[in-house]
Amino acid sequence: MARTPFVHLHNHTEFSLLDGGQRIPDLMKRAADLGMPAVAMTDHGNLFGAVPFFLAARDHGLKPILGAEVYVAPGSRFDRSVDARRRPYYHLLLIAETDEGFKNLVKLVSAGYLEGFYYRPRVDKELLRRHAAGLIATSGCLSAEIPVLLRARAYEEARRVLAEYLEIFGRDRFYLELQDHGLEAQRTVNEGILRLAEETGLPLIATNDVHFLTREDHAAHDVLICIGTGKKRNDEGRLRYSPEHYFKSAEEMAELFPERPDALANTVEIADRCRVELDFGRHHLPRFPVGEGEDLASALRRRAKEGFEARRAAWEREAKAGRLRHPLTDYEARLEKELDTIVEMGFPGYFLITADLIGEAKRKGIAVGPGRGSAAGSLVAYCLGITDIDPLQYDLLFERFLNPQRVTMPDIDIDFCFRRRGEIIDYVTEKYGRENVAQIITFGTLAARAAIRDAGRVLDLPYPEVDRIAKLVPEAIGTKLSEAIEEVPALAEMYRRGGPERELLDVAMRIEGMPRHASVHAAGVVITPEPVVEYVPLFRTNRDEITTQWAKDEVEKVGLLKMDFLGLKTLTLIEDCLASIEAAGLPKPDLDRIPLDDPETYELFGRGDTSGVFQFESSGMRDILRRLKPQKFEDLIALNALYRPGPLGSGMIEDFIQRRHGRVPVTYPHPLTEPILKETYGVIVYQEQVMQIASVMAGYSLGEADLLRRAMGKKKREVMEAERERFVAGAEKRGVSRRDAERIFELMAHFAGYGFNKSHSAAYALVAYRTAYLKAHYRVHFMAAQLTSEKDHTDKLVEYVAACREAGVEILPPSINRSGRYFEVEGDKIRFGLAAIKGVGEGSVDAILEARRRLGRFESLDQLCTEVDRKAINRRVLEALIKSGALDELGDRAALFAALDGALERGARAASDRAAGQASLFGGGEGITAPAPRPPEVPAWSDRERLAGEKEALGFYLSGHPLDEHAERLARVTTHRIAELGAAGEVAVGGMISGLRRRRTRAGEWMAVFNLEDTTGHVECVVFPKLFGEVQDRLEDGAIVVVAGRAEGGEGEFRLLAESVHSLEDAPERAADGLTIVLRADGAPVPIERLERVLESYPGSTPVYFEVVRPGAFRVWLEAGSGHRVSGGRELIGELRRLVGPDAVRPGRPG
Repeated sequence: MARTPFVHLHNHTEFSLLDGGQRIPDLMKRAADLGMPAVAMTDHGNLFGAVPFFLAARDHGLKPILGAEVYVAPGSRFDRSVDARRRPYYHLLLIAETDEGFKNLVKLVSAGYLEGFYYRPRVDKELLRRHAAGLIATSGCLSAEIPVLLRARAYEEARRVLAEYLEIFGRDRFYLELQDHGLEAQRTVNEGILRLAEETGLPLIATNDVHFLTREDHAAHDVLICIGTGKKRNDEGRLRYSPEHYFKSAEEMAELFPERPDALANTVEIADRCRVELDFGRHHLPRFPVGEGEDLASALRRRAKEGFEARRAAWEREAKAGRLRHPLTDYEARLEKELDTIVEMGFPGYFLITADLIGEAKRKGIAVGPGRGSAAGSLVAYCLGITDIDPLQYDLLFERFLNPQRVTMPDIDIDFCFRRRGEIIDYVTEKYGRENVAQIITFGTLAARAAIRDAGRVLDLPYPEVDRIAKLVPEAIGTKLSEAIEEVPALAEMYRRGGPERELLDVAMRIEGMPRHASVHAAGVVITPEPVVEYVPLFRTNRDEITTQWAKDEVEKVGLLKMDFLGLKTLTLIEDCLASIEAAGLPKPDLDRIPLDDPETYELFGRGDTSGVFQFESSGMRDILRRLKPQKFEDLIALNALYRPGPLGSGMIEDFIQRRHGRVPVTYPHPLTEPILKETYGVIVYQEQVMQIASVMAGYSLGEADLLRRAMGKKKREVMEAERERFVAGAEKRGVSRRDAERIFELMAHFAGYGFNKSHSAAYALVAYRTAYLKAHYRVHFMAAQLTSEKDHTDKLVEYVAACREAGVEILPPSINRSGRYFEVEGDKIRFGLAAIKGVGEGSVDAILEARRRLGRFESLDQLCTEVDRKAINRRVLEALIKSGALDELGDRAALFAALDGALERGARAASDRAAGQASLFGGGEGITAPAPRPPEVPAWSDRERLAGEKEALGFYLSGHPLDEHAERLARVTTHRIAELGAAGEVAVGGMISGLRRRRTRAGEWMAVFNLEDTTGHVECVVFPKLFGEVQDRLEDGAIVVVAGRAEGGEGEFRLLAESVHSLEDAPERAADGLTIVLRADGAPVPIERLERVLESYPGSTPVYFEVVRPGAFRVWLEAGSGHRVSGGRELIGELRRLVGPDAVRPGRPG
């Protein structure tokens, strides 16, 4: 029996966000399996998925048909009136027949977002007339204009609208669409459609309004719809799709329309007519102006050589000091080689554009990073000032960045000061034209944890239970739920048991990875020679930002210049720190010239004193720093590359530390590899080392070696086998035995999966070194800048304030007369910034500082309310200022609060008088202010009220803490402060309860979740039903309790599963029976003299034990002499942890 000819022309993929449930790869496989010759994509109002859809169809041997189901305004697309709200839009199916038609579709969907957005991105008939060429249209689904009229039995009006569409598209490009999803309304519409076809002679097509792939996907798609509409599955009256909206076979479609085989055949005819090709073969770089008589290539050569000469003196200085690893002749040869490659590949304009915008940033005093990604391997980039790290000095490879044997657009990502990144986008927009610049879209997807939480809400399961299940999924980026169920025993057991939890996990797996929303990529900007819309469709975000509709990879595939302008907070921190140093009258260090062998900086790294140091501040990294004790810049580059999940999990970092300290002999896979691996003690750490080994041992060019590295990383078996033979043959020619060559190839393949880009690691190690240098030499200024950088993130602010206190740096409260915008240094103290007070925005701070400059200082609350611009300061701002303590010099907080209404009223009256041009009795003279009325006599706030106000205004307690009076007791009954929860394990922490939430589980039992806060931070605590019954009377907001239990989680996201909750009075004392210090025989040397001094500073009766460990070999316990018994408090534990590591000290005896 012959296969029924049919093509699906009405398809909603995953890019009909939270409405289409078809993943593009799965859609292609099904279409191919069903023997269809082509398949269409017609997402709602957009072309988000056009490029991946097009490429996937080609990969499956299918013809891609590009279209969209656009929204058509009933009148003008600009109409947002009440009438428009009653029926804001109709649907209309459009399919691109030709390349011109696709360009018109791009312009239509762009205009929908940029001009017609009202509930949905709408076009109108005026736009359709302007951009109809090359497009095929159909009468559409039940929500299209003609079917809506047919449902209303308005047949003549439907005919009139049909005539309008025929006038726009022509009879040969408009089809009447039949659908049947088992709905009564569709039968009515189909009757009308058939009558229209009979009366007009227009062709019919049969479609299914496809939203999910198979009938079995209906339930998961229903959950997706609920997520998109904010509903629960059991809600009445919500949007529901029929189970028939799936991707049916041609035979199933023929069964739906047995009387109209022509309607099926016409879908194939349309597919045959469509001839759209996307252009992947050309690059479209913006035009860069060059001097008269120059072209792009000669301009690049000239500027690169000028930059080379500008750097020559520094190279000669380094050579004279014996620190330059290569002669200048190597630099000259490398420059020529790189220039030749860049010109041959057609990219001189790219380098000139990039150098120009970085030069502009530097001219404006905007901090720019020394490099990012593989671009740091280019000497041309270094000479142009694009990067600031010498690629030859650190053996960075140009071919890792730009490979002549793999022609792709260069990719230079640039870090700018976070605060001033927008100025760079403004500069590019002004230079190349507003229509020629756009930011790039990105799609937030339902990752495993989010999928569980969203599915749980739709299924109406108790949130604490859903949250608990979600947190069982490992935090590692990209972790799939199916993998987590295999790897995490609790999830596996839950899935095996079945019931609601299994349904939750099943639904979550079905929706996992689906795009959830569109937003602006954090860094991506596209620059084009003509308006961007001539190349890609555009989108407008809900923040009114214009972006491409295609993500960064798709933008690059169609040959556009994509640049990443990243806002890096660390650069802003550095900029603020340097400004603070200069403001204090100290010589400002030139970070381009600081020595990279500064002893104080390496001592800081070795102590793990790296809070606020870029890429080196996590607790795990600090522990490794203490064990490694880096002594040279190359150690920092290596650590930056090694501190990643792969190397950490494989034991590479342990091996590196052991070799670094000489506890394990340094060996090399082959003598030829020694020069390549010497700086990493024989361990393959970098991708560049894999490339160099292939080059030195087997004769690969570096370009070929880069292709080999990529193939190894992707583990393509066929490619790997061919490369293995080539590598072995090349190695044998160089005297390497076949056995050794095969062993080394396997070693390279293994490490290629773990190896990191050395260029990126070196550039970021330089940023880290600079921040550490500033912290080592200008600690107070660094800490002030550090606090400013996190002023909007309370958790970080609390952590950094605690770090300041531990370092003996006092934080002064905010002051209306002394505080600046941000945190500032006063002598050896730090003054709290006004902009860090919650509820006091930048505009309010501007107005306060402007008035203060004019007046000199504020003398009263009345003066503040009278002299500061009323538009910028209101009751909410003034309340925040009072509660924070910023107005303490103007009076008592309670009195100021009581006087606030009157002061605001007088301020408003003064503003009104000024606006009317009148002068009050005391006004009219510069600086003359009415005397403030006497403050009301009211009782002062209690300490508890005062501190609660500070917490509300600042996010934490500044002048004191409710726990201060309990500090000694807390030290005896806890094992850790909250900020010390650096690794999961059994702990006891004390603090105040806040945010208490009591919830019922699905079984109807009560449990509780709350935040526990101490002076260093807060942690979420979970009390499960078994314990809740015993301790519920102790759980209330503001109660001070001690919670013992198991801390679980990773960097920055801990929670405590409670095993006991005691009031502070009843909590058992800890550490009375001993204090254990763990010393690793394979770790960095412990400073014994300093350790002894610390122990002697806390004399007492608690015995001290040393647990000496070599993993896999031995564990020995020793008791210190009776002269070293200690008082065992938490202060001692904290000091010991800072000395020997956060996980190396614990209360109690060994064992």
